Amino acid sequence: MNYKYRLALAAFMVTSLSACSSGSEARRQANQDFNYLETQPLESWTLPAGAAPFSSAAYAIPSQNFKGEVGASVDIRPPQQVLNLIPGMRSSVDQDGVTVQLPRSSDLSKLWQVTQSLISKNNIGIAKQSADQIDTDWVSWTNKDEDSEIGSRYSIEKSPSTNSYRIILTDWREDGKTMPVTADNKRRYSILMTNLVMSKYDEDIREQARLAAAQQLKHVPISLGVDRSGLPVLIARASYNDMWERLPTVLSKLGFTVEDRNRSQGLIDVKYREPDDEFLQELGTKPMKLTDDKYRILVGDLGNRTSINITDSEGKPVTDDILESAAPAFAAGFQK
Repeated sequence: MNYKYRLALAAFMVTSLSACSSGSEARRQANQDFNYLETQPLESWTLPAGAAPFSSAAYAIPSQNFKGEVGASVDIRPPQQVLNLIPGMRSSVDQDGVTVQLPRSSDLSKLWQVTQSLISKNNIGIAKQSADQIDTDWVSWTNKDEDSEIGSRYSIEKSPSTNSYRIILTDWREDGKTMPVTADNKRRYSILMTNLVMSKYDEDIREQARLAAAQQLKHVPISLGVDRSGLPVLIARASYNDMWERLPTVLSKLGFTVEDRNRSQGLIDVKYREPDDEFLQELGTKPMKLTDDKYRILVGDLGNRTSINITDSEGKPVTDDILESAAPAFAAGFQK
């Protein structure tokens, strides 16, 4: 699937095509000659003199006219496929456009909000709008696969009674000239528009999840405990993945400079320099009982919890007293 399409509205400046016509054709046409078009038509078999007649339908070619492109007109680009990025969704493509069936009404409401936001942020004109339908103005596409700038207009509908969502390509133009749209282009650009909406939906959901996770990590209880081998460690009530992503930021707030990281081994090499008193007052914590030196942070996966230990430049674990002073500092670092 080609993700190099670029969306802009008709009144918006778009990047002009830099490739020549032959370059775009090369992306749509087979890299061979078309000599098969010169093949002579089939002839009726003439039975040799004295031969007994014989017939079989095993290799019979149906006598009818088959519709479809041939030669250089055959588009070899892989067909677009709808990105089913919403859990439980089902999609279907017909000769007019794309229909998406959603499992819940809340999914439909969210998808409609995403559609309106996408149209607004990209300054796409609206020709007509109602509570359940949006008819867009011209949307322009530039892509190396095409000979010229493509323009398309869409009718986007939602049906709350069936939790369905539909995108239909209604108008088509090439290089500014309105013309009939082929079935292949109607399918391709209907799916392309659908995938833009789906990708934006997925992006928003991921961002919401990231913000929620970040909010949860602001209140991570951290206490002094022991790991599976009985050694003293800090215990954070958060998953390893969440802690690994947030730790570099927290360490920088506490006076550590991260010099190297190894996620598979759970190792973070740092250099520590005690922050000034004003910084610590702003953070709302007392200084850790560490000297300015190099240390290694060891991060362990304990299922729904994470262990954090500190070793000195010689690889020896710091004392319980130092770890005890580090616990409130780390907790404060996550809250800021």
